[in-house]
Amino acid sequence: MLLSDIIEMSSGQAQFRIVETTDLQAPIYCYYSQANLEYDLFLSNDLGSLKKIRTFDLINSLLSTGDVIFSLISGKATIVSEQHQGFLYTQNYVKLTPNNQIASSYLVYLLNENPLIQKQLSCGLQGSQVLKYTTKQLKLLKLPNLPGLSEQQLIGETYLKQQKLTYLKQRVANLEKLLVLHQLQKRVQHD
Repeated sequence: MLLSDIIEMSSGQAQFRIVETTDLQAPIYCYYSQANLEYDLFLSNDLGSLKKIRTFDLINSLLSTGDVIFSLISGKATIVSEQHQGFLYTQNYVKLTPNNQIASSYLVYLLNENPLIQKQLSCGLQGSQVLKYTTKQLKLLKLPNLPGLSEQQLIGETYLKQQKLTYLKQRVANLEKLLVLHQLQKRVQHD
């Protein structure tokens, strides 16, 4: 079974085609970025700086809470959080809408961690200077046999919680290091 058999894909809007305006009546959109994707995947504190655009153009590439988004730059997928509801995704991202055969969290796990998927993705990278994944490559991904939906949800939710736990442990370790370095610096100054 191919990914395209159970997923509908929507490519993001080309940034260069959006006409920016200074008219204060025009709606403002925030771009979804790699920092936003990492926030959604790891639930990190860093939302990054928000890049915005003011335009009257009809924007049809907006994210909703719970959408699965895949970065064609990093090759990582995540589930969009509430903080990124209504964000504009560009041509560097693909929104994946699963049918009822696959759980969203399991899809994220498969795309990010499954060795069979990773091998297929790495074989098809395109670009001479900047490597980039393609929508066509995503569509042609061969999937392993899928477990039942309840098993998928268990695996997917465990994976997402483990991502957050790993991030939090790294953050604690970094803060402990800063604390120790600060205490050492104070000691050196007193001697």
